[in-house]
Order: sequence, then C-alpha cells, then structure tokens
Amino acid sequence: MTRLPRPRLVWTKAASGRNLFVIVGLTIALIVSGIAMAAYNEQLQQAQRVRAVGVQADILASSVTAALSVGTPADAQEYVKALAANPDIEDVRVYDTANRLYASYSRPAHASGGHIEVTRRVAEKGQVFGHVYLRTEAEPLARRVARYSGVGLLALMGALLVAVLIAAQSSLARANRELEARAGELAGANESLLVEMAEREKAEEALRQSQKMEAIGKLTGGVAHDFNNLLMVASSGLDLMDRTTDPVRRGVLRDGIRQALERGASLTRQLLSFSRRAPLNPATVDLAQRIENMRVLLERSLREDIEVRLRLAPDLWPVRIDSSQLELALVNIAVNARDAMPHGGTIVVAAENHPAMDDGELKGDFVRLAITDSGEGIPDDLIPRVIEPFFTTKEVGRGTGLGLSQVYGFTRASGGDLRISSEPGKGTTIALYIPRSTEPVVEQPKPAPRGRAGGKAKGRILLVEDDETVAALVTAMVTELGYEPTRASTAAAALEALEKDKDKSLQVVFSDMVMPGAMNGLELAREIGRRRPDLPVVLTTGFSDAAAAATAEGMRLLVKPYRIEALAAELDAVREAKRLQRKGRKPH
Repeated sequence: MTRLPRPRLVWTKAASGRNLFVIVGLTIALIVSGIAMAAYNEQLQQAQRVRAVGVQADILASSVTAALSVGTPADAQEYVKALAANPDIEDVRVYDTANRLYASYSRPAHASGGHIEVTRRVAEKGQVFGHVYLRTEAEPLARRVARYSGVGLLALMGALLVAVLIAAQSSLARANRELEARAGELAGANESLLVEMAEREKAEEALRQSQKMEAIGKLTGGVAHDFNNLLMVASSGLDLMDRTTDPVRRGVLRDGIRQALERGASLTRQLLSFSRRAPLNPATVDLAQRIENMRVLLERSLREDIEVRLRLAPDLWPVRIDSSQLELALVNIAVNARDAMPHGGTIVVAAENHPAMDDGELKGDFVRLAITDSGEGIPDDLIPRVIEPFFTTKEVGRGTGLGLSQVYGFTRASGGDLRISSEPGKGTTIALYIPRSTEPVVEQPKPAPRGRAGGKAKGRILLVEDDETVAALVTAMVTELGYEPTRASTAAAALEALEKDKDKSLQVVFSDMVMPGAMNGLELAREIGRRRPDLPVVLTTGFSDAAAAATAEGMRLLVKPYRIEALAAELDAVREAKRLQRKGRKPH
C-alpha cells in the first residue's frame, strides 16, 4: 500500500487559452458537419420519396389493369380513392389509351414549394390499356423544419458552450486557490483512508478464509459421510466373513465389500473430475454401443418405477472420450434424475449429430448426448448453480454436491460443453456436447477372466512400491497372475535390481509414482527407458498431479484403486506390445 502524494493544482492562462481555442474549433466543426449531414440526408430523403412514389404508381397501374381492360371506371375509381389515405398524395389520375380521364382524385396542394410527379403505363403482356399519373408533395414543410432545427440547436449549444467556458475559466482560477488551500486537509484524509483500507483488507482476508473453511467443511462433511458408510460395509463384511464358513454367505459378503470399494473409487473420481485434475484416458469409441452396454448399469442405479429409454441416431459419429468418465457422468445424471422423480417416471437418453456448430465456444462437429427426465425440474435461479462444487438441493447425507460438477468437469476436459434446460414440474434435460472424432474406433478390451492363472509362468516382474501393505497385496496379485515378483521399495533399489538382471529376465517393471528418495516413479521410468529401452514400464498412482504428468508423457498408467482384472489386462497389453516389437510390427 503506497501513500498518495500531496495534490498540486496548476491552471495557467496559456493552457486555458489553448483549451478555449480547441473547444471553439470543435464547436464550429460540429456545426459544419451537422449542416453537411442535413444536406446529405435531404438528398437521401428526396431520392427515397421518388422511389416510394414510383412504387405507388406501379401498384396503382397493376391494380387498374383489369378495370381499364374491361371498361369499369367504378372499379378504377375505388383503387384511386384508396390512395386518399396517404396525406402526402395531392393528385391521382387514370387515363385510357385515347388519353381520356378514366378516374381521378385530387386535394389542395400544400405550400411546400416542391412536388414529385410520376407517370406509369398500364399494360399487361405487351398490351397497353392506358397510363396513370401520380403527384405528391416532395416533403412536408414540418419535416424539413424539424431536420434543420437540429443544426440550429447545435449552433445554440456551441454558443452556450463558449460562454460557459469563459465563465468557467475565471471560476477555475479561484477554485485552484481554494483547492490548494485544502490540499493539507486532503493529505490528512489520505492518511485516514490508508488506515481504513488496511483494516478492510484484513477483514476481507478473514472473510475469504472463512468462506474457504465453510467450503471445505461442506466437502469434507459429505465425503466423510459417504466414506464412513463404505468403511462400515468393508469392516462389518470382513468381521462377518471371519464368523461364517458358508461359501454362499461368504460370497455375498465378498460382493458387498467389493461394491463398497468400487463406490469409494467412484467417489474419488468425482472429487478429481469436478476439480478437472483427473487424468483422462481418451479413446475413440462408438458412443451408441457404449450407451447400449450401459443400459443394465443405468437400470440398476434406478428404481423399478423408472423406465429408461434409448433414442440413438443410427448414423451417430464416433467420439474421443474417457469411457469410464462417461459412464460415471451418465450414472451421476441418472441418479439426480431418479431423486427428482420420487413417484417414478421416465428417463430418455438421446444422441444425435450436430454438424458445423457455431454457438459460443462450440465450433465444429459435435455429438449431442441429452438425458431428459420427467421429474420435478429445476427453478431458473438454481440452474447456473447446479454445476458448482458442494452445491446440492438434497437432504443432508444424500449427496456431496459433486455429481454434476463431475459431469461438467469431464465434458469440458473432453473439449465439449454442458447445457441444462428445465421447467419446474415438467422435467429437466442435461445435454453433453462432445466433439466428433475422425479417428478409427478403438475396440473395448475384454476383461481378463477371474481365477488363478494356470499354465506357463509369465516371467519376472520388478515391483517398485514403498508401502509395505500395498506391496504385499500387489505381490500376491501378480503372483496370482503367473508372474515371479521382485520387490524394490525405492527407485534407487529398483535401479540396483536392474543392474543385477544380467540375463535380462525381467519382463516388465510395475512402479508406484510417489516414493521417498531423490527419484520418483516417472523419473525412474525415464531412466529405465535410457538404460533398457526394450523393458516396458507400467506406472500406477492415486495422485491426480502425478497421473496427469505420466499421461502427458505418454506413459502407460494404471490409476489406483484397481482390480486384478485391470492389472492383468495392462500387463498382458505391454507383454503383447513387446512381442510385436520384437517381430518388427507396430502394436495396435
């Protein structure tokens, strides 16, 4: 915060004389330009009047054609009288081919000093039946006076301006002396203002901190509630599994624990998506096929009294998106729609092509994916707020306010946009605009089968993980998949293990990204790429920043938490890519 200097006011006669000269010159220029514009407008008005009278004459000529051709003067007179509604028309006449007056209308001429006269032939298909004559006043005197009164007003204003400036010049000198005398008072007021500004900045900073804490409280309250429920399911499920030997009962409990873990992973993805820090894994997909495959998932997320209908265009374009984020977005929208229909209803999922869009930020070819429900709708004043993080209209414990935030963050991160339209009592439509992709569709990989991997061993794997609990579980998972694991807790230990691998029996490196020591997982992958370019590396992390960095460099990434099927698919993919590389073929 800086102190304001003591004000000094200086007004000289030379400066005031220059200002007076400039203002007088501008005033004269303004008056001259006003006269020129008035003259130019008068020419335009005259030309417009001539065109308008010509059009009226043409209309009259075409209207009386039938009357002249069959010889009915009464009809022609009716058309002529119709022009009497125009106060500017002074004389109208219709003549036949013998130049005899057929119909006419006239009124006293105005004393304007100008008239416009137009004559037109009455003809049809080359045959002439006569002609019409039309005379109007060039321009009413009142209009002309009104137009030029503006120029006079400008001149009057210019004279007043000069007079005011002369009077102000003397008063400014007097005011300058008075203001100089008050400069001391202003300096004191400035000191007081600086103190008040400092106090206000402190108050505003305290308010911002309070708002941050309130926002964090809303987030942590909703997230903690959901995670406590998930932990309760997992904890009680494990306790009950220890107390029963019934395989059916243990299977039910195991499925419940797995479902709780999947819900926890989904909640984490929501947190990362609304902050737009979740790493996307986009691929070109057949949107219609993906939505068809999600029908069962959507129906399971809803109640029995809610019907899901799909309306997908047969020629739907492919799009490049993260399929898992798309599924999460659709489920979030469907759950919101379910809560808006407490007595049941219908959800329609429609998709269609929108070519060559030019609507705000949407420019190009897009696919519009719209989800419409028949629920209670959203008030107009709440529509802009429903995509805000933490905002929810649901009761406490029924949501964290992150659902539509995730949808918005995912859509924007995919290069598209989100549009919401709603009418209270009639339902809501949430439309996702996703850019069209011209790349070939990537087939969805089939999940690896459950159960112990049998048959031939798949080779050695270097597992780099600093957390003992996670390392033990991942070691069991890769062993289950048929690999022989070698564990390292730091990047330095992993490089030592790599040096000892003289026969190059290691098939793949599976490394965490966030580890203690001077080198993290991404730097380890770069170093392995320099030392052993033929040795594939798969990275894993649950941190959004680390995942985004790995994705930006094109590294293979498995986001935590992951299931053994996903781990098996990723390891098989890198082994297949290595096999094709040895044969000189590019992996798909």
